[in-house]
Amino acid sequence: MAGAAPRVDSRQPPLVFITGASSGIGQALARRFHAAGWRLALVARRAEETAAWARAQGLAEGTWAVYAADVRQTTDIVAAGKACIAQQGLPDVVIANAGISIGMDSAIEADLEVMRATLETNNLGMAATFHPFIAPMCERRSGTLVGIASVAAIRGLPGHGAYCASKAAVVSYCESLRGDCRPFGVKVVTVAPGYIDTPLTQRNPYSMPFLMSPDDFADRAYEAIKDGVSYRVIPWQMGVVAKLMRILPNGLFDRLVAGRGRKPRQGS
Repeated sequence: MAGAAPRVDSRQPPLVFITGASSGIGQALARRFHAAGWRLALVARRAEETAAWARAQGLAEGTWAVYAADVRQTTDIVAAGKACIAQQGLPDVVIANAGISIGMDSAIEADLEVMRATLETNNLGMAATFHPFIAPMCERRSGTLVGIASVAAIRGLPGHGAYCASKAAVVSYCESLRGDCRPFGVKVVTVAPGYIDTPLTQRNPYSMPFLMSPDDFADRAYEAIKDGVSYRVIPWQMGVVAKLMRILPNGLFDRLVAGRGRKPRQGS
């Protein structure tokens, strides 16, 4: 762990716990929350690199900490959550942002491992991220758990089988968890990004309508999380597209996506 903060008291600013904080959306969310006066608990596999980024951003020591963990390793991410509680206190917001997006072809046996890695990261990793915080948040009767889904959850796209399946599972999982937590005053927010200009999307060989910067996304996500909405597509234009995609008859949808560029496979 790098940049550890001391044990907190109730007079300190609120705390947000963010996985996948080493790049892209995770870093943008960290910047946005810090600008709003929040303390940060940042989780990344590249802990020292993330700590160096925090210092380069000029984030004051004592307002942030970095925890090294790979969300695919449930014992590691659960331990990171428990360490956060011990060192910084129980967060007010937990954002399960860590995720991967790799193209796959189910006719290729090696790509079955791509699906395994995607589901372990995007789904099991999310549940393991939330796990250490659920019981204490429910006991406190406050807190917000945030799952980062995707508009790719709406319909299955050719070459995106693992990613689309994982993000559809995020939506359903968070909906289920919302029902579990609501009686205890704990909110569950699902944020579904459209196309955000991050390393995950920069290799996509197809058009990406309404592409937005990570910082613009973070601004809108911050407001959604602060308002405690149950589900939000960002940007809103992609929400309209998603609803139209959902109601398209299968035959028409299949014709529309025929010939669309496929997500690059691992190593391609």
